[in-house]
Amino acid sequence: MKHHSLSDITVETWVQGGPLTLETLIGSVVLVEVFQVNCPGCFLYALPEAIHFYETFQNDGLVVIGLATAFEDYDKNTIGNLRRLVENGEVIGETQQALTRQGMLPEGKLAWRLPFPVGRDPVAPDTEPVTEERTLNYAREIIPGFDVLPADKKHTASNQVRAYLGQKSMKAETFERFALRGTPSSILFDRKGHVQDVSFGQTENLQPLIEQCLAKEN
Repeated sequence: MKHHSLSDITVETWVQGGPLTLETLIGSVVLVEVFQVNCPGCFLYALPEAIHFYETFQNDGLVVIGLATAFEDYDKNTIGNLRRLVENGEVIGETQQALTRQGMLPEGKLAWRLPFPVGRDPVAPDTEPVTEERTLNYAREIIPGFDVLPADKKHTASNQVRAYLGQKSMKAETFERFALRGTPSSILFDRKGHVQDVSFGQTENLQPLIEQCLAKEN
């Protein structure tokens, strides 16, 4: 895990609860929940879990921030759709389809709202050429133990990474800085503003880690 800090989280626009200067949150434990608006899993379990952490630990020193990013489906993961989510509980695309199947959209909208600050990860055109060096560096960041994989698996993984980078037209700043593997992802910082955990998908150990961080003094 790289020695990231709170200052490495970049927010382009605050759509709720901002603007915040993240460095001023040092002294609190900070959970950044990274999601996409077109991401069913984010809404089925990750964001409700983040709301649970907020409601359970906000009085103990936990700050929760939602960070909307975009590493795919750039036509859906827009700031406009993020604003509609935050302001009206509206969801779109695959999220809407999945939550409708689950009966989770009464009257066509979310039954819950995000109670914490929500910002947008800067997303800009990606014009960096796909070199062998970039491919290998990216593979090492997102694939645990890449360098010790058998040659055939390393070759397959490299081709997959190269293909992904080749079709990627945009670059999400915080998403790439922390080498996130997808959404939902959680980034947990201790009271000193140092990253303690970066997790992707469903996590069982996040609450114990939050409790450990909260138990420690500055």
